[in-house]
Amino acid sequence: MKVTQDRNFDRLVNKFEQKVYGTLKGEWRIKLLKEDLERFHVKQPGLDTATTRLEALSIWDAGCGLGQISQWLAQSGHQLTLSDLSKNMLHRARKNFDQAALNAHFIQGPAQTLALSLPAFDLVLFHAVLEWLAQPKDTLKVVADKVKPGGYLSLLFYNRNTLVYTNMLKGEWRWKMLLDDAYIGTGKKLTPPNPHYPHEVQAWLAEWGFDIEVHTGIRVFHDYLQPDILAKSDLDELMALEYQYCRTPTYRDMGRYIHLLAKRHQ
Repeated sequence: MKVTQDRNFDRLVNKFEQKVYGTLKGEWRIKLLKEDLERFHVKQPGLDTATTRLEALSIWDAGCGLGQISQWLAQSGHQLTLSDLSKNMLHRARKNFDQAALNAHFIQGPAQTLALSLPAFDLVLFHAVLEWLAQPKDTLKVVADKVKPGGYLSLLFYNRNTLVYTNMLKGEWRWKMLLDDAYIGTGKKLTPPNPHYPHEVQAWLAEWGFDIEVHTGIRVFHDYLQPDILAKSDLDELMALEYQYCRTPTYRDMGRYIHLLAKRHQ
């Protein structure tokens, strides 16, 4: 079924917080995103060195959710603009910033509409939004156009490769759906209706004048394990394996989510 409108999480803020971020899976996602974006964050001072200072950047978090990554970047003195289609998500992000005594500009609305009146930015974050859009490629193009020449787009999206594999592993009762390309959800729950293949998204970015500098797969093994196997697994060892392979070609494109950090041509 074709999605006719962008997903609004107004009614699911608490569930979203618990299911997405209140878990090991959510913590792992935040960890890898921070590593990929470390160049934009102030380095911690060593015993004999002063804190490295970064030039203040203009950053737009388009579809900010709870604003964890934006809050982390704001600690480095960058100028943050946060937006979300959900007014409740935006309210929660603002509350988190207030509690951390950090400043930002907050605006509510769809990214593709807000972009028309926003300036260009040094860094644009578009995390876990693409898969919930009615017109993913068109909207991503509008958002990507707000990156300054020489600036960066941080794009996190739900990987369609994973859905193919997990449905295959569930058994032959799912195979006919795969053959008919009828295995995608409707988006009514927390399974996105518009997952994307990494190679397709990479081709879009190349077409629009971006070079990919960082390519990370998030949960390249974890989500393929059956619950009974996962329950008796050594999670530290599992996450060590995740870390070892998350940026290796082939394995990275099997992650539940794909993160691309792309630089726009000068």
